[in-house]
Order: sequence, then structure tokens, then C-alpha cells
Amino acid sequence: MMAEEKKTDEMAPSTMTAQESTAGEGANVPMDNSLEALQARIRYVDGLPREPHDEQNVIEVSHLMKYFPIKVGLFSRLGGYVRAVDDVSFNIKRGTTMGLVGESGCGKTTVGKTILRLNDKTAGQILFNGIDIHRLPHEELRRLRPKIQMIFQDPYSSLSPRFPVNEIIGEAVREHHIVPNAEFDDYIDQVMLSCGLQPYHKDRYPHEFSGGQRQRICIARSIALKPDFIVCDEPVSALDVSIQAQIINLLMDLQNELGLTYLFISHDLSVVEHISDTIGVMYLGNLVEHGSKKEIFSRPLHPYTEALFSSIPVPDPDVKMSRVILEGSIPSPANPPSGCKFHTRCSKCMACCSESVPELKEVETGHFVACHLYD
Repeated sequence: MMAEEKKTDEMAPSTMTAQESTAGEGANVPMDNSLEALQARIRYVDGLPREPHDEQNVIEVSHLMKYFPIKVGLFSRLGGYVRAVDDVSFNIKRGTTMGLVGESGCGKTTVGKTILRLNDKTAGQILFNGIDIHRLPHEELRRLRPKIQMIFQDPYSSLSPRFPVNEIIGEAVREHHIVPNAEFDDYIDQVMLSCGLQPYHKDRYPHEFSGGQRQRICIARSIALKPDFIVCDEPVSALDVSIQAQIINLLMDLQNELGLTYLFISHDLSVVEHISDTIGVMYLGNLVEHGSKKEIFSRPLHPYTEALFSSIPVPDPDVKMSRVILEGSIPSPANPPSGCKFHTRCSKCMACCSESVPELKEVETGHFVACHLYD
């Protein structure tokens, strides 16, 4: 059994050679779901050339892949991978917000966590201000942590029930020496006020607050470390609509005041339209469309993006909605279809869609789409 396990885990050199000879780009490497082919793809994508660092960008993601191993058998032999993020590339300019949208399970949160190195990447490169986050040793990463923060989806489960608010916000401030000890209390008061919380809330515990107030505590905890970049992982999805507007406006005010850069992950397209400068659309681990907010909302190109946007409700009873109904369900990321992963649900599917993976191409200035309709 050990010999068989070793044979399975090794990558066949001939697989890599065949794929390189038939594809000039990483996205067009012929794919099947065998273990050898997936390991070959990981090495191929990890070896692709990277774009040089642009000083305008805070975050630069190049050919990012995050595969979760599937262990099988009594001895936990590697049997395959869940391809949560599969060759994703984008940049976020300083002081702007990129919205990341898609159905549940498409890999949005995994992208955010991998950027912050809460998950280890499988392949690709992530640069923060030109620094490769995943190559930093532990001590240097720890010094960088205050600059990259995250606001989680559930404000209640992300707050310790045993700590009062001043400790929740101030623990990391004290640990990373953000301000001198003599200024600590005044600094916490200032951060709380900037997030719509009163200083007399400091001694209260999370269960004593409403959902909106708890999310304000989460935001205060993030900005207290004076970050440059924040991943907002569906920060308003658990809140009432009236509270959502308050939190979104708070995030925008803080961005203008502190010069923050956001990756805003959400299902709510109307919220994304309100806060974002650029938008990326993900489907089953791939970025299928990316561009400015104006371009994406005024002229969606990918059939999946069209279907998503057709579901946005219009607050007018006289307007007749022309919904694009997607047939079937999302395929498994552990066993996705060949070619374009969306072809099994696409009404515009062609013969080539099931045979080759479409590249993310710039169809218009700053507007990228991965679809054979635009080859």
C-alpha cells in the first residue's frame, strides 16, 4: 500500500510536458480531475511569470490557487483536491474598494482569507505594497499583521463573550504597541467615537449590544490597528436593511478619512454597487469577469454576470423583470466540469465551451471577461 501511495502522490513528468506543449497560457492547460493532472497544474501555474509591482496598487493577486486536499482511506491517502480558488488574478488600487460577488461556495471568502494568510496558498503570488505575504517569516508577518485586517460576517461569533469592549478593541493595540501606554485610554475612546460608539460602552460585553452595535465594535477593532487594507467579509449580511445602510456609510466615511483600501465580499449586488469602485465576479473558484463598477453594471458581458444582475429587484411594481433563470445547480469544486465551468448551466454554450478553459481577456479598456463568446 505504501508503494501505491507514493506512486499516487508523485507527479508524472510526462503530464507536465504534454500540458506545456499544448497550451501557451496557464488558463488553457488541459484539465482532468485526476490527481496527477491537478498536481501538474499547480506546478505550472506557480511557475507562470508575474507582473512587476505597481506602486498604485495595495494588493496584487497573481494566479492565486487554493486547493484543499481530500484524504481517503484508512491511512488518509491524498485522493484529490477541492479547488476552492483556481487561478485568480486582480489588483486593488490604493484608497479604492473592490467588490467580490458570486454564489455561495464560489470561493470569495477563501480569496480574502488567503490574501491575509489565514489560509496558506497552493500556488500563485500575493503582494501587499510590493511585499510577498506568503514568503514572510513568522516574525516579519507578525509585524505586518496590523496593516492587513478583516471584518467578519457574524459580529457575534467573532467577538469574545468574556472580554469587555475596551479589551476587544484594545488587546491588539497594546500587543502591537500602536500607541504609548499613557495615551491608550484616550485612543480607545477616539476609535469608539469614530465608529459611532460612546466611551461609556467600554465596560460592557458583546451580549449587551444590538447586531449593528456589535458590527461597529468589529470595525473599531480593525481600524484601531491603523491598517492600510481591510477584507470586509459580508459585513452587513446579518443585519437589518436600515442598519446595513448605516454600516456601509460608516465604512465609506472611514475610508475617506483614513485612506483605507477594501476588498468587499458580498451577495447583495445593490450594496456592492453603492460602495465599490471595481467589481469581480466569481464562479466555482474562477474570476469570470472584472472591471469598473460602471462597466460591469451598465454592460455585463459574461452570461453568469447577466444572470446575477437580472436577479436585482427593482422597486417599481410597473417594471416587468426579465429574469435569466439558471438551470441546474453549481457543480462540485472537487469535480468540476471540463472546459468552462459554467457551460453546464449556460444558455449560450457552444461546442468549444466544454473542451477548453476560456482565458480572462481584456475586451474593453479595464473590462476583463473569461468567455469564449469574446474570443
